[in-house]
Amino acid sequence: MPPDRISNAIDNLIAHIVPRDPTQDDQAAQQHHDTCFELAKSLIDNNPASPAVVADVNHASDLIKRKLIKTDPNQALQFSNLYSKLLSLPVLENKWAILYMLYQLADSPDPSEPLPLSPIKPSAPNYREAISRDALRRHGRESTRAQGPLPNSDEGQFREAFQQHGLEKFPQREADLKPAQPDAVPGTPKRDVSLKSTLLANNYTDIDPPEAAILRDLPFTFQGVSSTTLPFTKQDTLQLPPTLPLPIVSLLHTLAEPSLLYRRLDSFCKSPAKGLLGQSLRAAVGGELRAYLTLIATLEGQIRRALAVIDDSAPRGGIGKAGVTLKRCVVWTREATMGLRLLCLIAEESEKKKGGQLISLIHGFSSSHGDPLVAAFAERLLGSFTRPFYDFLRHWIYDGELSDPYLEFFVREQAPNADPKGKGNGNVWEDRFEIDKEMIPSIITQDFAQKVFLIGKSLNFVRHSCNDSLWVENYSKDASKELRYGDTTTLEAWIDEAHKTTMKRLIHLMADKFHLFEHLQALKNYILLGQGDFIALLMESLAPNLDRPAGAQYRHTLTAQLEHAIRGSNAQHDSPEVLRRLDARMLQLSHGDIGWDCFTLEYKIDAPVDVVVTEWGNRQYLKVFNFLWRIKRVEFALLTTWRKCMTGARGVLQSSDETVAQTWKSTRGTLAEMIHYVGQLQYYILFEVIESSWGELQKRITKEDCTLDDLIKAHTTYLNDITHKGLLGPKRRVHGTADDDDRTSYLAQLGDILRFMLNYRDSVDGLYSWSVSDFTRRQEADVRSTLERQEDDHFPGSTSVASEFPALQERLRHLGSSFRTRLQLLLGDLAYQPDVDMRFLGVAMNFNDVYQPARRKAKTTAASASANTSKA
Repeated sequence: MPPDRISNAIDNLIAHIVPRDPTQDDQAAQQHHDTCFELAKSLIDNNPASPAVVADVNHASDLIKRKLIKTDPNQALQFSNLYSKLLSLPVLENKWAILYMLYQLADSPDPSEPLPLSPIKPSAPNYREAISRDALRRHGRESTRAQGPLPNSDEGQFREAFQQHGLEKFPQREADLKPAQPDAVPGTPKRDVSLKSTLLANNYTDIDPPEAAILRDLPFTFQGVSSTTLPFTKQDTLQLPPTLPLPIVSLLHTLAEPSLLYRRLDSFCKSPAKGLLGQSLRAAVGGELRAYLTLIATLEGQIRRALAVIDDSAPRGGIGKAGVTLKRCVVWTREATMGLRLLCLIAEESEKKKGGQLISLIHGFSSSHGDPLVAAFAERLLGSFTRPFYDFLRHWIYDGELSDPYLEFFVREQAPNADPKGKGNGNVWEDRFEIDKEMIPSIITQDFAQKVFLIGKSLNFVRHSCNDSLWVENYSKDASKELRYGDTTTLEAWIDEAHKTTMKRLIHLMADKFHLFEHLQALKNYILLGQGDFIALLMESLAPNLDRPAGAQYRHTLTAQLEHAIRGSNAQHDSPEVLRRLDARMLQLSHGDIGWDCFTLEYKIDAPVDVVVTEWGNRQYLKVFNFLWRIKRVEFALLTTWRKCMTGARGVLQSSDETVAQTWKSTRGTLAEMIHYVGQLQYYILFEVIESSWGELQKRITKEDCTLDDLIKAHTTYLNDITHKGLLGPKRRVHGTADDDDRTSYLAQLGDILRFMLNYRDSVDGLYSWSVSDFTRRQEADVRSTLERQEDDHFPGSTSVASEFPALQERLRHLGSSFRTRLQLLLGDLAYQPDVDMRFLGVAMNFNDVYQPARRKAKTTAASASANTSKA
């Protein structure tokens, strides 16, 4: 806009806004007009800051319309019409500024408005002195009332100060307005309006001690040091001056909180820690306290500068104008107080915690607290506090060493005399290290902790048990990285990489260097009787010796026969590493035992393979071998007797007596049943149980990501399967009974059946001996020529039949009947087993339904039946 147009606009605006006093002459009025013109021109030239409002023309029109609706709705409608015309004018640019100025001019003070009442209340302290000062101020204002009105008068400032929205802009100082004052015109009525701050300052009462003295001592109080005005009587007690008014006491209560918290935390940092993480926590808290002291040092500098410029003659010593007050100190220390509260809470909660529990405590504030400031503070604290934990973790996953003197890590070394839990002593893999679940911090998951535990345990096992410390040292140099809190994704990637590397190395050592898989195969071949030709030759060569009493067995005889069986079978082609571990020995002897009862094969396992084939595993193998050896012995005995009977049936066993012939026929039938039973039992255990379980074992241990724990678990499952399905472990499940006697186990049932079969074999041998004797006597009778001699010799034979044969016949009948009864009970029990393979055994034994599976009656039923009988 051209300068002349601006000047004309200012002249018109002054003439319209500033009314002319009729008592003034033309010269005074012109001077007043020139003064206003210069003031407006200076304001425009200086380009003052715009009001703190949004440059929105619609908002300005809404303010004006709302104001007009309160006074006169018709004027509001008229304004709407004018507003639409204003918007259509393309010449005007700052339409919102015009509307905002008009809105502000509507609130201009009315000179005819009566003067405000005195702000002095009778209840105020020093009321008389305040009234005197107020009267003097009023007299001074009335003496200056003859002067011309100021462009920015006190009346306008007073109204703006007490409006609903407060001051719209800062009031101008009187010193800036004095040069622009026109000459005073006597007799002109003026208003005297005071600012809100002036009125509040007039009500101020001196306090003891003064606020300046309190501010001077406040930095010492913040640091937990006693001062003259604010002394500490106890560790947790700050004494406030009793002469202060309640508002000041309330402020000092707020300021005393960070002081007491600082003293508590300072004593916490100086207290001895229980471990490295406890020391790290105290160091982190100490770092936060140093940051707090930096704030206090800055605040102390502000207080000193403020106290250097105070005016003792001014109200409150001029402390309000100095820029530092107790209220401002409260605001400045508010955030620091929140931090100290959190630190003090952490310090109190950490007294009974250590290690991973401390990390979980602080991580709880970081992850689950609703206040984002508290969460950010705890997150920052975790960054510096968790360094010892990540040092433990780094040593464990890269060196396999546990450097944890205060037991703060979640991996713990067990005591050497700790009792193993069930599966063998001295297992360095199972019993040396354990996970302390209470020490697992919440920043890692259970699966992550288990993987870390497995990595370190594997490295330790490779170093100490596999004697491969050189590889561990090289791996540590190549793969070791600095671990820290924050980057969880990278840490998990490093852990996965370390897990794959260590597991691959450990499985390689167990398979290639220590031949674990070859040992498992050897156990299956020799202990589980998988090498058939070797077992047959060993049993045939040992049979004459094992029939003798157990006390007559000698170790050198057993080992010699073992060597003979190895050289005479395919076992000779096995590696020397396997054959040298195979040994024959006698178990603990009991009175009346023979060699068959005490003989066993042993396969010796040493470290580190013994972590897979543990002492418990060796006992399971021995248990299965003894059971299979008993079955093999019965089979060997029955087949020997069967061959002898089949050979003798064409010669010595032929007899003209129908009773003897029928007895031999039924005996051979029962013997065939027993052989069928033994064959089906062996087939089931060797093929349906051991071979199928071995196939499952091979699938598990040949996986690409298989670990040593997986190997141990798979081998344990394999042994449990062959003992459970092999009738060595489970109890009988009899329908409708609850019998928990030891006789309910399948092993006891099978033992009874095998004993009956051996007794039956002995009786058959007795019958065979009698038949041979009878055949010999009949051959001798045929040689004699005379009939009389034959008749004389036939009577003793008849006497022999009458004396020995009936007893043998009855014993064979009784043993055969007992065998069938017990076999039917076994088949009845197998029919109710949940395992399919065990039910299949019953089907294979009774494939043609020659037996009727029987159910054993419950003891309770029998007892009740006997009771009813006795009552009757």
